Amino acid sequence: MSILQLASKARDLGLSSPAIGLYRSILKELPRVITIYDLDVSVLDARSTLRKQFDKNSQIEDEAVQTMLIEKGYMELEETLLMWKQKAQIMRLFEGYTQEGQGHLRKNIGLSESQKKDFMTDFYRS
Repeated sequence: MSILQLASKARDLGLSSPAIGLYRSILKELPRVITIYDLDVSVLDARSTLRKQFDKNSQIEDEAVQTMLIEKGYMELEETLLMWKQKAQIMRLFEGYTQEGQGHLRKNIGLSESQKKDFMTDFYRS
């Protein structure tokens, strides 16, 4: 099995903006990834999520950090295309975790605070 080595190939292209090259590469492979992993996400939703991820890091100006993020993005894409990830790892990018403050919080599953307290009280009683 041959390794794709997308990061080194992209580095050799000498693009004026490597972030745009990464973005285009991921957009090109999105339909394939959705098919391979049998995701319940439309291509449009996946593209908007991808756009949000790129917008989140758009204000970074440090060259070393930008290079590291681009290399990491190519590695993530390569691992995804080689199917070294599980479906849950891919779905985590689209849903399930939100970032608030300093830590990651799980997605609210629909229980109110009173329901959570009632459950814990019943649990401790038994």
